[in-house]
Amino acid sequence: MSNNPFGNSGYRRSSAPRRRGGFNPRWIILLGFAGYAAFYWFSNRVEDPYTGEKVLIDSSIDLEQEKALGLQAYEEILSQEPPLDPNSEVARQIRGIAQRLVNKVDVVEEALAAEHGLPANHFSRSFDWDVNVIQSEQANAFCLPGGKMAVYTGLIPVAQNADAMAVVMGHEIAHALLRHGAQRMSQQKLTQIGQMAGAMSGMDPQQQQMVMAAMGYGYLLPYARAHETQADEVGLMLAAAACFDPQQAVPLWQRMGEASGGQAPPEFSSTHPNPGTRIQNLTNLMPKAMQYRQKFCSDAPASGAP
Repeated sequence: MSNNPFGNSGYRRSSAPRRRGGFNPRWIILLGFAGYAAFYWFSNRVEDPYTGEKVLIDSSIDLEQEKALGLQAYEEILSQEPPLDPNSEVARQIRGIAQRLVNKVDVVEEALAAEHGLPANHFSRSFDWDVNVIQSEQANAFCLPGGKMAVYTGLIPVAQNADAMAVVMGHEIAHALLRHGAQRMSQQKLTQIGQMAGAMSGMDPQQQQMVMAAMGYGYLLPYARAHETQADEVGLMLAAAACFDPQQAVPLWQRMGEASGGQAPPEFSSTHPNPGTRIQNLTNLMPKAMQYRQKFCSDAPASGAP
């Protein structure tokens, strides 16, 4: 084909149809969705007193809605995995650890907010805190929006002591305090905007899959790992303020790595930092955690086995 845009005969009109100038409709659609995504992003940013960062939380998601969703999920889990008798020794010990951590939420929030020159919002004061122990081999725990917690018995032999258990439970409580659930819901809306843009712009399924994979590795997974790192810091400060030994965090995560059998995926493809990264971050935070322990720890019972 000739590179001459007018053909081989001067100004004779080519028989082939010519593409008109202007934007390809696909790009117009993509730009429109990109503009909407940008507007959504910037109009739903709020300052987090725990981290000092601006985070994405949809303004339509209020605390009562978060609590309702957390309660619904909690009841569904407990209906499928009945908890241990609340009067059992292990359940009472876990509740005691949780209570000590919850009692220090306000002072830790105020201290972290002051570091960032922000006021504490104390939105968690309306949480309906509750904790149950679930019989399971899983070495895991969770805290849902609104303060609904559970610890799986498989975590107890890995934690080995109340200090390490408090580090894990503090981490899970921190997810609720940092409103990571609401942040993930808001992030999912951005993802849906991207999926709609791909579908309406005429991208074929393979192209859409490639775009979503790039978004996953470049944005979604790093976002999830950042949440884990934030929860590690806030949870460590909670444990320290509640008179637990934060230095137990390092051997805990060493044991967690051993318990997984070294089967963790590469960090870039995971929602969690790898154990080595996590241990290094916690080691770097240890001087600050010890300061929190010295400043806020008072008259708590001695640590012991969970």
